[in-house]
Amino acid sequence: MANLPHPFQYQGSKRNLATHILSFLPNQVERLVEPFAGTSALSIAAAAEQSSQNFWLNDLNKPLIELFKLITENPGDIADAYAEIWSEQHLDSISHYFEVRTKFNQTKDPKLFLYLLARCVKGAVRYNSEGLFNQSPDKRRKGTQPATVRKNIEGVSRLLKGKCQFTCLDYRQVLAQVQDRDFVYMDPPYQGVSGNKDSRYFSGIRTGLSKKIKAKSDQFRKTDP
Repeated sequence: MANLPHPFQYQGSKRNLATHILSFLPNQVERLVEPFAGTSALSIAAAAEQSSQNFWLNDLNKPLIELFKLITENPGDIADAYAEIWSEQHLDSISHYFEVRTKFNQTKDPKLFLYLLARCVKGAVRYNSEGLFNQSPDKRRKGTQPATVRKNIEGVSRLLKGKCQFTCLDYRQVLAQVQDRDFVYMDPPYQGVSGNKDSRYFSGIRTGLSKKIKAKSDQFRKTDP
């Protein structure tokens, strides 16, 4: 499915693969659960294909899930905020980025986070040992144009508004609450990427749990009419 809206750039987003991933899911899913939502690319694609109209979006990064909730439920407000922040950068865009980053680290305001995601290097979210966002700006560009951001935000909202539950929980809490007819899409952002060498990532999740979820998914597919 071409031209699916994407709310912001984000390293590891599955927006280019989402429709291919959906081909492995049942034709109809009562509720699609993303414990590691990120950009919620799979849920956006599922809503567009109408394979599900009920979604649970969770991410441990609280400003990220708060941002996605704003995008979904209040698209005009967040698009206006982005346009204002973006337009303030033209005299000295690099200094402006660092000012916004400092303010975000003080407030955790998701509106500021959207600008940082649009402007930071490779859309890669990085935090230091103190939990402060420390990714640098991409000096080759000034971030996505406000009109493009607004178009994408409005597209996401049309697909998902009123259909989502938003939480900021450890994935294990999510898995403890899922129901029999839920389909859980497990896309851990840190599994297998670094071992124990890079402290910016967790070392992984228990493989036994992954196999258990896969077995549940296989059972779901077999019972799908």
